[in-house]
Amino acid sequence: MSTPENQVPELPSSTKLIMTLATVAMISGLLVVLVYEFTKPIIAENQRLATERAIFKVLPKAKSRLTYVIKQDKLVLANDKTAGQLIYAGYDKQNKLVGVAMNAAAQGYQDIVKILYGYTPDNGCIIGFDVLKSTETPGFGTKITTDKKFLANFKCLDAQLNVPQSALANAITTVRHGTKKHAWQIDAISGSTITSNAVGRMLNKSAQKLLPVVVKNLEALKQGKQ
Repeated sequence: MSTPENQVPELPSSTKLIMTLATVAMISGLLVVLVYEFTKPIIAENQRLATERAIFKVLPKAKSRLTYVIKQDKLVLANDKTAGQLIYAGYDKQNKLVGVAMNAAAQGYQDIVKILYGYTPDNGCIIGFDVLKSTETPGFGTKITTDKKFLANFKCLDAQLNVPQSALANAITTVRHGTKKHAWQIDAISGSTITSNAVGRMLNKSAQKLLPVVVKNLEALKQGKQ
């Protein structure tokens, strides 16, 4: 006759284990979805505020602005929640167009670097940029926002269009520190060439695509309409 000490405890069936794991997975998944849905509008609002601050930073003479979206090479009045390629037009107190702000992005040393840059149609210059997203290494990688010599590239970075106004007259490029010879070149930060090159690549790619559309619709932008 067996004693309680000799009895082997009954193991749970595989069905029970599977059901338990499935329940845990379902609850975990539900929690992830709930957290995502809860934080989604908060993240979106923070991004909107960051973009708002960046617009007036890269267009320092602007006192108000309008949002446009590109629709088949036309600029259509929109809002910040509109899907698509957005263009931000800045105006002074007299509602005169002082510049346009646009997004650009490229792979940096660690991750994608996203910026907003300002452009003045009157002289065809990129006049500054602000970083919207960057996870670059503290120090060299983040010098693009603090290095005075690097930022001097953007007092008037040449972004004039060619005669047909279909692309840049000269591609924006980043050159080795101390070798800049032309107004469309970016003098890289010594020791931070990867991030410096990323800025050059993203500005060239964005400007080649967006500036012809901006110039084509310049009169509509000046009047603040589509």
